[in-house]
Amino acid sequence: MWLPSALLLLSLLGCFSIQGPKVTRGLEGGSLTVECRYKPGWETNRKWWCRGADWYHCQTLIQTTSSQRTVQGPRLSISDNQRDHVISVTMRGLRRNDQDTYWCGIKRFGTDLGTRIQVIVVGPENWLSWTTTNSTGVSSGSRVRNYYLLLVFVKVPLLLAVVGAILWLKGPPRAPKEPWEQPVHINLAYDLAGDAAP
Repeated sequence: MWLPSALLLLSLLGCFSIQGPKVTRGLEGGSLTVECRYKPGWETNRKWWCRGADWYHCQTLIQTTSSQRTVQGPRLSISDNQRDHVISVTMRGLRRNDQDTYWCGIKRFGTDLGTRIQVIVVGPENWLSWTTTNSTGVSSGSRVRNYYLLLVFVKVPLLLAVVGAILWLKGPPRAPKEPWEQPVHINLAYDLAGDAAP
């Protein structure tokens, strides 16, 4: 009775062992690279990339082997950087029909570890709208608005505070009290004017 619960718990704990982006986009005809990070302890296990919305029936497209940490295919490559714990998958020559759900995973005894990634392929006709929206859905207009808010509420007051501090440290201008405290060129001009008078 406790065995299914224990297996479920182990599977849930394993889902935090590998993480990747939820959504990634690439331009039709171009390429994209997906990076999935995994926790230490899985360095020697095989890493794979599969396609399909259903975890149990997805089609493995490419995987590392025990002797090869980098495997190249015609349009796909997978690499396992065991030092940094990163799986990198590159898809080249993207086509519209490459848009789908993919899984980045680690082979292990029992249920494999994996994370779901939605790949979106954008056509050239949508290039402009794609470039003005980043992967989190924040438009460039929002970024410009955020920049101006930062400018008005942080940068300008900071600049005014610095200028005010400099003026305060410099102190108020002081008028000279005696003729000998005036600059030399003023004293010299006064003496010359005094000598010229009849």
